[in-house]
Amino acid sequence: MTIDTVPDINTSFPTASLLSSAPYEERRQAILEATREFITSHLERTKKMTIDGASGRAVVQELTAAFDQLNDILFQVVSYDLDQDGVDQCALIALGGYGRGEMNPKSDLDLMFYFEPKGEEVAKIISDRMLYLLWDLGLDVGYSVRSAKDCIDHCHDTTVRTSLLDARLLCGNPDVYAGFQSKVGSYILNNESQKFIKLKLEENNERRKKYGSSVYMLEPNLKEGEGGLRDLHACLWIAQVKFKANSLQELVIKGVINEAQAADYRAALDYLWKIRNYLHFLGQRKSDQITFELQRQIADAFGYKDGRKGSAVEQFMQNYYQHAAHVEHLASNMIVEATQRDKLQTGIVGFFSRRSLEHGFTVGRGELGCSDEEIFKKNPALIMTAFELAQRHGVKLNLKLKALIREDLHLINDKVRRSKQMNESFMSILRHPKNVGKILRKMHHLHVLNAFIPEFKNIFCKVQFDLYHVYTVDIHTLFAIEQMGKLWAGEYAEAYPLLTDVANNIEKRELLLLSIMFHDIGKGSGSDHSSRGAAMIPTISRRMGLNREDSHRLQFLVQHHLKMAHISQRRDLHDMKMITQFAELMGMSENLRMLYLLTFSDLKAVGPDVWSEWKGQLLQELYEKTYDVLEKKDFFQEMRSEKVRNRKRKVREALAGEFPESRINKAINSLNTRYLMSYRSKQIIPHLRLALGRGRKTLALQAEQVPETGYTELTLATIDSPGLFSIITGVMAGHSINILGAQIHTRKTGAVLDVLQVNSAVGDIVSNEAKLKRVEKDLIAAIEGRLNVQEMVEKAQREPDYMQRTKEKPKRPNKVEFDNEVSDQYTVIDIFANDKVGLLYNIARTLSELGLYIAVSKISTKVDQAADVFYVSDIFGQKITDPEKIEQIRQTMLERIA
Repeated sequence: MTIDTVPDINTSFPTASLLSSAPYEERRQAILEATREFITSHLERTKKMTIDGASGRAVVQELTAAFDQLNDILFQVVSYDLDQDGVDQCALIALGGYGRGEMNPKSDLDLMFYFEPKGEEVAKIISDRMLYLLWDLGLDVGYSVRSAKDCIDHCHDTTVRTSLLDARLLCGNPDVYAGFQSKVGSYILNNESQKFIKLKLEENNERRKKYGSSVYMLEPNLKEGEGGLRDLHACLWIAQVKFKANSLQELVIKGVINEAQAADYRAALDYLWKIRNYLHFLGQRKSDQITFELQRQIADAFGYKDGRKGSAVEQFMQNYYQHAAHVEHLASNMIVEATQRDKLQTGIVGFFSRRSLEHGFTVGRGELGCSDEEIFKKNPALIMTAFELAQRHGVKLNLKLKALIREDLHLINDKVRRSKQMNESFMSILRHPKNVGKILRKMHHLHVLNAFIPEFKNIFCKVQFDLYHVYTVDIHTLFAIEQMGKLWAGEYAEAYPLLTDVANNIEKRELLLLSIMFHDIGKGSGSDHSSRGAAMIPTISRRMGLNREDSHRLQFLVQHHLKMAHISQRRDLHDMKMITQFAELMGMSENLRMLYLLTFSDLKAVGPDVWSEWKGQLLQELYEKTYDVLEKKDFFQEMRSEKVRNRKRKVREALAGEFPESRINKAINSLNTRYLMSYRSKQIIPHLRLALGRGRKTLALQAEQVPETGYTELTLATIDSPGLFSIITGVMAGHSINILGAQIHTRKTGAVLDVLQVNSAVGDIVSNEAKLKRVEKDLIAAIEGRLNVQEMVEKAQREPDYMQRTKEKPKRPNKVEFDNEVSDQYTVIDIFANDKVGLLYNIARTLSELGLYIAVSKISTKVDQAADVFYVSDIFGQKITDPEKIEQIRQTMLERIA
């Protein structure tokens, strides 16, 4: 890179006055002050350039030139009083990003103090003096003091070798630098090239895995993420070593890439640099992650405006994703060129063999191509056939074919979309047993999905501003399809045997995949995306040639795709009225099966913090209970009565001899039908054993570990008292224990049996026996009035939460909603609030103070927002139906959780 000149350094840096025979220590403070003034003025200058809209390249060149001048002058002034023969044996070399001339506001200065043998002692003194000055300025400096031998000895380290590839002379003796190029530069380019390339490719793959393996992360990392700066760096490093080139321009001269590709590469850098400059100037610390907060600020700075195309920040991010996808494509092509050129030139038997396929397509070298460049102009529907053939033969599209698809994509008009040929090819892709998700991702990358399904444009690069969605809507959708592929491939057979079995018994796989593809398609069109998406299905179905039955089922699945997650996580699964209502909505088992699989795929593809084994268990419980109702129908009520009788009998038999018969009968007779239908006899037996064995103790507690689902089940036996559940939640909060769910059973005798599903602060089981003992001790003290729970919670709130995110959380308004339809016995209150320590305690205490009895509680936290559900009744066991009372509860709750 050519470094532009900046204003004369001597205007702020009086070089001449600092070049004197006085000892260095006497001059040091003056050097430091002059240096600080120089750096400050240039950072302010480049910040103004950035704010005024300068290109990324202009700011980078300005900063690089400023640091070059600074290091040149510093080298002179710190070495002025040293042996000049020794100084002549030294050179100051920039490495890494600084060596490439790519300085952003908070980039590291990577310096190498290089010396010939006679200059070693002087080089060490120069490095000490310069480094301490730079560190005192608050700069991040990476450094090394090396000879040619040292450099070569360290070349086995890929990081060192890579940084040396980008070496650039800053100051010192040019002849010494020429020696470095001759000895070290030549060694780097000509020794163990294949090993270096192999390690770089592995490093590239690991980096992508670490940072999300997708361009379409909602908070992408501009440097390390896919489609970011490191992709451009990696492809250049690999090409340099492969083709023995010192720069991008040398690759052009050698014919590896053409001028247009080089210009494309430079433009990609310029775009990413512009954003990175803003990130560094806006952020309080060095960071390359484009967080939600910074996305809004950058969108505003770049001049984006809210409009019909979406909000300003959505438009900015859509443009970013398109650029990042292009960077990924550009980098991948350069890497393919570097790693496969030999294969193309060595004539490996079979590698050059080319087979002709239908419609003029060919397969050779593991790629699909075509001999006719007019193929898509003559028949645009063959664009879909290309993907069908690539999937069938397990090959990639070659670069030429991809270019033709891009060039002729505009030919896919409504007539082509409706053509039998195009739709049959698409359905063939969906029905294929392998690589459906992979092919759809390729179609998405080349914008074929947008052309074939215009409605898909609504969600293309669509940003979702929350912390639990990790990807854009379109990529989330494609990941969800890949989850189904894993089920069909048997990858989840051990972890999720029921889901695997259900997946393998679906009648029309392509219809299920279409439901996943379209489940969020309404998100680009306003609120209630389920209904909006469902409204689009008849038009899409007609275009694809689906029959009426399939169209109706597809519309049904899109309309209700959130239903199973909502009911399983937020409703009482022991309420058979609700289960029956849900079964009536499903109508038939095939609808239920498909919705179960759709829900699983949707949740699994959202992000790492959304799916959990606990949620999977709830989902499975809802599926199994609904399936029983659908399949057994009239026998269901009869079976319930029989189950109750059998469970009572088994409990009596198991507890006989342990407790007096009268006590056993009294305990069993005090159990209501809801409890008896909620648990199997093998669960009821230890529950009653705990309750009957409590004797005169205030509380008895039992913990059962359920490691396969990541939670611990706590069963508490005690006597009912005002605010009991709030006491329990407070003590749990005080011990950093999360409550996932709570079933509260108060028997006719006043005895209480509470069953809680809990996990630790890091989302694991609570296995520490000493901790569980402390919990039990504190619960007893709190129930007996010897422990102030409020103070315990307040103490927990004051302690630093090491799990808490430091980045901004998108805030959403707190909400309190009431449902008097879903349950015959209870009013259901849904509470949505920004999550914090002690929230559940605060809610439970408020409900208690309002005179409400909690029967069931379900707790769900979607990373940034708690969504808690409470089945409640008043002190007379009745629902809350009075509008004024409901409004009073709502307002009081909103005040308490604010």
